[in-house]
Amino acid sequence: MNNVIDFINTSRDRYLDELKNYLAIPSISALPEHAADTRRCAEWSAEEMTRIGLQNVRLIDTPGHPVVYGEWLGAPGAPTILFYGHYDVQPVDPLELWESPPFEATIRDGEIYARGSADDKGQVFMHFKAIEAHMKQNGRLPMNIKMILEGEEEVGSANLDNFIKANKDLLAADVVVISDSPMFDRGIPSICYGLRGLVYFQIDLRGSKSDLHSGSFGGAVANPNMVLANILAQMKDRSGRIRIPGFYDDVRELTQEEKDQWKRLPFNEKRYAKELGAPRLFGEKGYTTLERVWARPTFEVNGIIGGFTGEGAKTVIPAVAMAKVSMRLVPNQDPDRIAELFEAYVKKVTPKTVQLKVTRMHGGKPWMTEFDNPFVQAAGRAIEKGFGKTPVFNREGGSIPVVATFSEILGLPSVLFGIGLPDENAHAPNEKLDLGNFHGGVIASAYLYEEIAGIRK
Repeated sequence: MNNVIDFINTSRDRYLDELKNYLAIPSISALPEHAADTRRCAEWSAEEMTRIGLQNVRLIDTPGHPVVYGEWLGAPGAPTILFYGHYDVQPVDPLELWESPPFEATIRDGEIYARGSADDKGQVFMHFKAIEAHMKQNGRLPMNIKMILEGEEEVGSANLDNFIKANKDLLAADVVVISDSPMFDRGIPSICYGLRGLVYFQIDLRGSKSDLHSGSFGGAVANPNMVLANILAQMKDRSGRIRIPGFYDDVRELTQEEKDQWKRLPFNEKRYAKELGAPRLFGEKGYTTLERVWARPTFEVNGIIGGFTGEGAKTVIPAVAMAKVSMRLVPNQDPDRIAELFEAYVKKVTPKTVQLKVTRMHGGKPWMTEFDNPFVQAAGRAIEKGFGKTPVFNREGGSIPVVATFSEILGLPSVLFGIGLPDENAHAPNEKLDLGNFHGGVIASAYLYEEIAGIRK
């Protein structure tokens, strides 16, 4: 391995130049005007995969953006990694808050700023470079690898499940590796063993055929804004507990071991609140902040629209009001069952004075693996070699729905091998990636392949 690590250490400047080219492509999957850019990014990914030595590289079209596939299967008898990542990125709005152009990667204070730097191009790229190092120095990898990169992760991966179902033989492997998550904190590498799931809804209310004058009609009809506020207020009690009947029935409770381990983590609630700019933290009573963020379900109002919101005054009763809401789910909660419980509860608490429309938008299942999984342990050893520190084991509050899909359809365990940081603005202006973590991640990825190669099938 020394020759591989030496190659990585002497290639740092080249890596940055190449990464900047990758980040320059505005592959915003949510915006139709960037469809050609998104495909161009898929083509760039395929060209890079071919250049570093992967074989059978191709774009596989879907009803949306293409999946990029490549493989190297020259290690008979060794385990096979299925690597998953995505080449699409979030929109950049509001553009005026960016300190440098979002698609002109800029290095400041040891961090590279650009949309996609942390989520997920930078983390995909570190595996490109780890593969390249093995291939350049040894002419081979120590294990087999299949790589799929999708272009719709940021818009819900609508076509990925069908792609996986249709290509089960092509994607057969021993373990899935995903690098699309943050470490616990700066200087504290970690391995994530659990993710929350998600259900997402839009609630539409209509109270009249058009907006009404609040003087002429106030007191005669229900105000959809007020009705919507009352509906949303009934979703939680004052202690932060969700009031939807049956919502907590299947929640997998934390083990005492997990609680004890998390209490030992260097987490300061006052500093956390200050970094967020929050006057005070709030959440479900009886749980710590880490427990609430990682292992408890939530209900959040993501957006509200209704009535007049411009400058000045306009005395109207709005005809319609709308809210977008989401629920983060924890292991053993099923998104379809939670969605049905939510729909039933919303209908129950909505008065007959308005018309109600509830739209289920998207969702994903929660996921969790066990500490003693040999692939998770292999990832821990690789992270320690790459960063010089023993990693902590933690869960994450976010969702990667495809992890559950890989488990259900392909029967594969997953290893979340992320090197981002919690403060890297992944979906916000000034997204960034710590270059020290990126370089450590390339080394750790190279070691990961060696560690997985040593696991007996």
